[in-house]
Amino acid sequence: MSDGRRALLVAVRNSPGSPLGRLTGWFESDGLEVREVPGEALGDAAVDAVVGRADGVVLLGGGLMPDDDGAAPWLPRERELAAGALARGIPLLGICLGAQLLAHVAGGRVVRSHGVPERGSCRVSPTTEAAADPLFAGLREDFPVIQNHADQVVELPPGAVLLATSPVCRVQAFRVGATAWGVQFHPEAGASRLGSWDAAALSQEGLDLAALRREAERVQPRATEVARLLAGRFAEQVRGPADRASRPRRRSGRPER
Repeated sequence: MSDGRRALLVAVRNSPGSPLGRLTGWFESDGLEVREVPGEALGDAAVDAVVGRADGVVLLGGGLMPDDDGAAPWLPRERELAAGALARGIPLLGICLGAQLLAHVAGGRVVRSHGVPERGSCRVSPTTEAAADPLFAGLREDFPVIQNHADQVVELPPGAVLLATSPVCRVQAFRVGATAWGVQFHPEAGASRLGSWDAAALSQEGLDLAALRREAERVQPRATEVARLLAGRFAEQVRGPADRASRPRRRSGRPER
């Protein structure tokens, strides 16, 4: 921030099992003040405060649909928060459920239990449009990401730009307007996150947790490199144009895990 204040990033946690994770340390090292709040704390006043004061917003994952208001009574306020960020051009990053909520608010369509569930490490492909995107530019080849979802965005909002895709789930990453991004995958989660997953539930889907963990660990260096790059570039958006002009551009090197 040009006034000397650290830019404020507010992250909304929709599930205890889906925290901001490694993004907290990365964002803080990139000069942001990070506040993670549970969805239950999103009263009307809190939404007004976030929209009025935050320089950036992250909406995290959770085993919900964007309009599961009965199971998660805070979702209407989270949708208001997303709409407010879009209206004011506040940089927003939606992750998994957060991406689906962004798509829902902006006029897209999300379908429950659509297609094949994605669990563990999966590969996604950047689109041609990604080359001109502030977050995804330079990612020209498939890259591995952590996934854990069955619901999908099946129709993008009007005017949204598709940034990454895969044969199993077409909408893997997208941008709405100039300052809001959604990613179906989990850049906040490293391979260690799989240690908290339910092996019995995965077995019912025909999946072996031990095998998923081995594959996630095998590709973790590249997955972490990409996640760190995306996080750093989103932090640049949160800090603002004046700050971006005064700082050297982050280069992709070997990031922390």
